[in-house]
This record gives sequence, C-alpha cells and structure tokens, in this order.
Amino acid sequence: MKKFISLLFLTVFAIAVNAQTNVLIFSKTNGFRHKSIENGQNMFKTLAKEHNWKLTFSEDSLIINNKILAKTKVLVILNTTGDIFGSKEKKALQKYIHKGGGVVAIHAATDTEMEWKWYVDMVGGAFKSHPKQQSATINIVNHDFKAMQHFDKTWIHFDEWYNFRNPVNPNAIVLATVDEKTYEGGTMGAHHPVVWYQNYDGGRVFTTTLGHTKESYTDADFVKMITEAVIWAGGRKPR
Repeated sequence: MKKFISLLFLTVFAIAVNAQTNVLIFSKTNGFRHKSIENGQNMFKTLAKEHNWKLTFSEDSLIINNKILAKTKVLVILNTTGDIFGSKEKKALQKYIHKGGGVVAIHAATDTEMEWKWYVDMVGGAFKSHPKQQSATINIVNHDFKAMQHFDKTWIHFDEWYNFRNPVNPNAIVLATVDEKTYEGGTMGAHHPVVWYQNYDGGRVFTTTLGHTKESYTDADFVKMITEAVIWAGGRKPR
C-alpha cells in the first residue's frame, strides 16, 4: 500500500510539473496597428519552449468566449487597439476575471475599449497621447514583485511613452515610473506609471505601457519582466 501511495504521489507530481500553461495571445486591432506585434508573438513562441506554455494566437474577437477562456490560464492583450469586443465578448471577459483569470496587458492594451469603464479600470488606464519615441529613465519603485527583481534602481529604455486621460487606477500597485525630466512630451507629472499590477474584480492583471518597438521583444530586461508577469498572472510559482 505504501509503495502504491508513493507511486501515485510521484505520478501526480509529475503531471503537475509537466502540465502546460494555456496562454492566449490576443492582438486584434481596430485602430493603429503596431508593426511589433509579430515580434511580440515570436517572443512568446520562444518563451513557450522554455516554460512549457501552450500558446494560442488570435485576432478574432469571437475567441473571447466562455468555453475558450475556461481553458485559458493567462490572456495576453498584445498591442490591441480600438473597440474590439462585442457584448458577448465583454460578458465572457468579465466572467473570466471574476473566476480568477490572469491578464497581461502590453502597451496599446491601454489604447483599447477606452469608453468601457470596466475594461479601463482593469488595465489601469486609458491612452491619451504620446510624444516621439525616445530614450528615458525608468525608476523601479517596487522590487518585491518578481517581475521587477532583476532590475537595478533605474532602467534606461527606448520606447513610446504614453500619457493617460486620467491617473492610473488608484487600486493598482505601481512597479515602475518614467522620469519625465529625462525625455520630452510627458504630461503626467512627477508620478508617471509605466508598469503596475492589481488584483481586479477577482482576477490578476499585470499592465505595462512599454512594448511599442520591435526591439523591446528581444530586450533581455523586458522579456524577463513579461515572463515573470505571465507566471504571476497564471497563479503559479516559477520552476
């Protein structure tokens, strides 16, 4: 009996260790289309091999339904733009979050569904404007979160710096801000978040406004941040 129990434990443990994490990467655009979307998809293909993720790529809003989302551990909203969800898709997304779903929202995810308050609160903010792409200094303000632990106190990064219609959702825990004194065109003032996370309406949501450029998706620091964000949103510890 003890031998049987031991074998059963080892079998269950092996299944748990080898279980794949289903990650849905959604990149539908009804506005500006980022040329870096394909680069982001390629990044996830590489990460999937390293972390045993099962990927689904889609730009069809109908994939946001109860059946598909029930099998999805992490929904990545990759540079979507415009209004992309119908009423059924909105209800399915809300149900997914209510049941503890995980979301990683990248860059133009904040330039999406900007009149849908629930969505704006979920991703944390709504895009207003941006200056030209340029380098700036990012201040890492929270090193406790796993996705930020590999950074020094500051990170000089080239990207497109979003200004928001309103301050970022006050319930969000800010992980990094951009120093507006180090570039031209910022309008948010001394506190300008660019990375944050929150437990929202039952789910886990990580948001970064970084990720406009193709080069972002081969930047080791950015890739590490997104990797750990997906692991966190999936609700499991890294192996």
